[in-house]
Amino acid sequence: MQFVLATRNAKKAEELQRILAEISLDIQIVTIDQFPDAPEVEETQATFVGNALLKARALCEFTGLPAIADDSGLCVAALNADPGVLSARWSGATENVDQANLELVLKQVADATTANRDANFTCAAVVVFPDGTELVALGIMTGTLLTKPAGENGFGYDPIFVPTGFTKSTAQLLPAEKDGISHRGKALLDLAKQIASYISKS
Repeated sequence: MQFVLATRNAKKAEELQRILAEISLDIQIVTIDQFPDAPEVEETQATFVGNALLKARALCEFTGLPAIADDSGLCVAALNADPGVLSARWSGATENVDQANLELVLKQVADATTANRDANFTCAAVVVFPDGTELVALGIMTGTLLTKPAGENGFGYDPIFVPTGFTKSTAQLLPAEKDGISHRGKALLDLAKQIASYISKS
């Protein structure tokens, strides 16, 4: 059984394939690179789930295949849970976007108390089937923000985020350490289990 993943990032596809293998779910994952004319979907919803469903519904309709999509972001207590769904475009920058976003968040929380430096990464992962069935999973990784970046691994806000129970930023963790606690990994594992249950009942 073939599923299409709403990304052109081969590493994301590999990550999902590994998670599926963990629960012995034998399905094939392809990316939208296999469908050059697939529509680009603007993320216009106010929630992670809403944006993920927008992408999955459009891709399912276009390809006729079950479509998997996700949306995720950083939610900071001092910023009333922002940047949230705007995390990838928080600064409005068009170049060096990750760095610009990170620097803006650091500036915005510079005077925040320790408690208000609490934050979390949230991910919504969804699948939409051609029969109209929609499955939704959420994953959250809690933590706090540093006052300056640390580490060279990861991307986005990883250099300023320290997961709960750790003393290093997610950019200082080994990939295997991060995979075991990440919001995206949790959401995708939950979704994979739901897919397995759906297939077994079909």
